[in-house]
Amino acid sequence: MKRILMTLALPLAVGLVTFSQTGCQPATEPATNNPPPVARETPPDTAAITAELTRIENDWPRVVKEKDVEAIRKVEADDYIGVVPDGTVSTKEMDIRDATAGNMTVDTIEVADIKVTILDNDAAVASGRTIIKGGKYKMPDGKSMEISGEYRFVDTFARRSSEWKLVASAAVRVMNPGPAASPTPKGTPAMTAATPAAKAATPAMKAATPLPPAPTKTP
Repeated sequence: MKRILMTLALPLAVGLVTFSQTGCQPATEPATNNPPPVARETPPDTAAITAELTRIENDWPRVVKEKDVEAIRKVEADDYIGVVPDGTVSTKEMDIRDATAGNMTVDTIEVADIKVTILDNDAAVASGRTIIKGGKYKMPDGKSMEISGEYRFVDTFARRSSEWKLVASAAVRVMNPGPAASPTPKGTPAMTAATPAAKAATPAMKAATPLPPAPTKTP
């Protein structure tokens, strides 16, 4: 009789213990599929980027006159590509070679109307005008080509390893220049970074035909 009672009581006791351990536990909340919050990108420092790219553009006349090869190496990206007014494509290697040889000379060169358009923290576009007086470019055959005139340029910059690099450039000749505008204030002599030879009559014009003169305006 005792064995029967013990046999009946054992399952009941186990059940009570199990209930006491699980019955009072809070229900587990179902897992959700919500993605983790996405960190917002810091807005571009418009003032700082504009100031830096304007500084680089303003140093262009100095680079041309001083044939500053190191400035070209510093600012042009290794994969830089430029399209010059005659349709010739230039590269960083070509610009360095022409600057080293001193193939381009000018009496005066100015940049004006610089405008910086910021795309994001690491990309921006600068545009403006370049005015050259007394400009000559030495051709491969030893002859000099006249490159004086006014040009409009567009430069594309990308920030790489915390430095702004010129990755692409294009320029066209202004055939009917308007009244001369005041040039953008030049940078100080202490500026060492510069735009490469690729905006106006760039040294990459190594095999170009002379550009046609601007048509004379009628009274």
